[in-house]
Amino acid sequence: MSEIPPLDGSAVRYAAPLSDRGDRPVLLLLHGYGSDENDLVGLLPSLPSEYLGVSLRAPMPAPWPMSGHRWYPIDDLDGRDPAAITAAAERVLDWVDENVDAAASVGLLGFSQGAAVSLQALRLRPERFAFAVNLSGYVAPGGLPTDTELARLRPPVFWGRGARDEVIPAALVEHTVRWLPDVVALSGRVYPGLTHSVSEAELADVHAFLVARLGDIGEASA
Repeated sequence: MSEIPPLDGSAVRYAAPLSDRGDRPVLLLLHGYGSDENDLVGLLPSLPSEYLGVSLRAPMPAPWPMSGHRWYPIDDLDGRDPAAITAAAERVLDWVDENVDAAASVGLLGFSQGAAVSLQALRLRPERFAFAVNLSGYVAPGGLPTDTELARLRPPVFWGRGARDEVIPAALVEHTVRWLPDVVALSGRVYPGLTHSVSEAELADVHAFLVARLGDIGEASA
């Protein structure tokens, strides 16, 4: 497995300084393969403004001639090492521990690779995250010691994917279909005609999901 380096603390986009967070929940944005921290911030105008968006850059440069970064190596369409996904998620957890107040409510939103890492971070530390949004991603195969706690807490997870997405291998989609409903409170939708991307209809569904989570967070803090 390739070594996953720490995240670059200078390569983070903040919707507002964390020091000005107040009581706002933090929404961590994890981009996909070959992108960077500037990508998913474009979604924030379509999402509830009550969240403080924080977009992280993946720690590994994408291989030449691609630009951007990656969370873990992909040797081919089927070459996704679950141990590397776990290592990348641990780097995200390190960043959260070092930069986000322990009392802050934190949610995860990832696209593709970033979604896989988001779900793995949720599995590793289910008590730390209020929810996860999985856009065109998947759950890494293999068990983790913390899966029992995940199933006990059953955090909310939204999973959106395109019916014409040919990037994520079918076996990983099938695994996610089987695995997620038993351990989280799952909602989501398959979007007809959508490829490996995000649509306006999907963003509207994510917005509604995040609004509902604001209610959950308010009840938990009351």
